[in-house]
Amino acid sequence: MHIIDARNKPCPKPVMMAQKAIKLGYDSIQVILNSEVSATNVKRFMEKQGYKFSEEKAENGDIVLTCTKPDSTKQKVTPEGVPTRDSSITKDMALLITTSHLGKNDDELGEVLMKGFLSTIADMEQTPKVVALMNEGVLLALPESSTSESLSQLEEKGCHILVCGTCTNHFGVTEKIKLGTISNMFEITEHILETHKTITIS
Repeated sequence: MHIIDARNKPCPKPVMMAQKAIKLGYDSIQVILNSEVSATNVKRFMEKQGYKFSEEKAENGDIVLTCTKPDSTKQKVTPEGVPTRDSSITKDMALLITTSHLGKNDDELGEVLMKGFLSTIADMEQTPKVVALMNEGVLLALPESSTSESLSQLEEKGCHILVCGTCTNHFGVTEKIKLGTISNMFEITEHILETHKTITIS
């Protein structure tokens, strides 16, 4: 039984932790949470993966999900314990971000959502080929930004982080940018057009 302590983990970390356990080939997984919302998300995810689960609530309010995969639906795993998968589904995608917040009206919530969005992408096995930051999006690459760690993680995985130089000059932050490449409209456009799909966050 593989045990995951997902208590106090922000969404969608509990789901990502469960996904990692599945990829490592565990057929019996116990997830401990203390959030009803997170528990619901994990249950829905595990059901989609073919797992059956039982739910228990501890006296301290913790939610314990015990998930088991029936023999008929167990994945074949490699000798290293990682499930086999079709290499043809590798993503060739660009992510164009032109805002420092995800959504409007509430900047505090928007910052939390953007941090969670980029953190989730950085934790995924398949990441975008390019992340282009333009307009207010360049502020995400500042060292003090809550998203800089996720962008650095993406860069370490081979993702090209392109930061619009015109935009950093406009905001007066060019010298502060320590990750990615200070780029230009031509290079950013060229990289985006080389990919098969572009997702824009504005």
